[in-house]
Amino acid sequence: MRIRAAVLEQFGQPLNVTELDLAEPKAGEVLVRLEACGVCHTDMYTASGADPSGYAPTVLGHEGAGIVEALGDGVSSLAPGDRVVTLFSPQCRECVHCRSDRTNLCLAIREQQNQGYLPDGTTRLSRDGEPIRHFMGTSTFAQYTVMPEIALARVSPEAPADRAALFACGLSTGLGAAINTAKVQAGSTCVVFGAGMVGLGAVAGCRLQGAQRIICVDRSADRLELARGQGATDTWTADEHTVQRVLDETAGFGADYTFEATGLVAVMRQAVESARMGWGLCTIAGVAGRGETLDIIPRYLITGRRVCGSSFGGVKGRDQVPELVQLYLDGRLDVDPFISHRITLEQVNEGFELMERQDGIRSVIVFD
Repeated sequence: MRIRAAVLEQFGQPLNVTELDLAEPKAGEVLVRLEACGVCHTDMYTASGADPSGYAPTVLGHEGAGIVEALGDGVSSLAPGDRVVTLFSPQCRECVHCRSDRTNLCLAIREQQNQGYLPDGTTRLSRDGEPIRHFMGTSTFAQYTVMPEIALARVSPEAPADRAALFACGLSTGLGAAINTAKVQAGSTCVVFGAGMVGLGAVAGCRLQGAQRIICVDRSADRLELARGQGATDTWTADEHTVQRVLDETAGFGADYTFEATGLVAVMRQAVESARMGWGLCTIAGVAGRGETLDIIPRYLITGRRVCGSSFGGVKGRDQVPELVQLYLDGRLDVDPFISHRITLEQVNEGFELMERQDGIRSVIVFD
């Protein structure tokens, strides 16, 4: 079938919205008609050429929601008409990682996915007979996409697609960092560095876990106001004195839990140094630039602080994304303020420009 899609032709250049051919799903694959897709920082990061694992040409996009249109042979967990959220982090439920409660990093199709291919090592996207690679196994900057069954989470049909799409990456990453990775305890003090989508999700996750004090740190007054709406008890304008301020506010010890959601290594260091002596846990959810490293003074670790990373918030997508979406439907999570702009596929590059200017939290492509 012929579809319109946004293709990354060359790094550092605007995406090219053009027509491509999309083949039918093969065994274990699903054809999805996209309804909505968030424009995420990871898409822009790859398009810029900063991602060392990036490749081109490819159809970007990974924060999608849509409707199942057709099934390949052997697909049993989905049916045409199901509303689904796309998963760049799949869940086969069979590999050694999926069977463990210690990680969400499924191994089933990781090698092929990292190279831009579907599980059989080929693509369903092409142009004039030449293959176009799939981005993160999803390629949701398109009217339709073909994806593995194990990379789709069926969610309630009551969930509006534009809200559901946010759970495909940023929102689940933040929520999960607090709920799954850090396992924030009730009555604790938390500090969240960064009030973008991931940081705001972390604030909400800390609230849902019963944290007593949630401090959110950012440079934007507008974003800090959104953080208050998600449950932040304190909002601070970021500066070079933030670590000392955390210590001053916690009798010199530091916060029980800190979360880094900016991707800036200098902020990561602040998050480590703000964690509590004795048992503080710093969770790193931001993605740093190519070649950057995080310097940690060993004394901070020797005196009891721990540092961990969080990919997709430790969320096992097929099982847990529907549960997170249900939090929204039950009124326990306010997703609506995250959507700052609704745009068309043809405006995808404008979505990147809005992100560069930090204009709003999420631009969402809405498909007719």
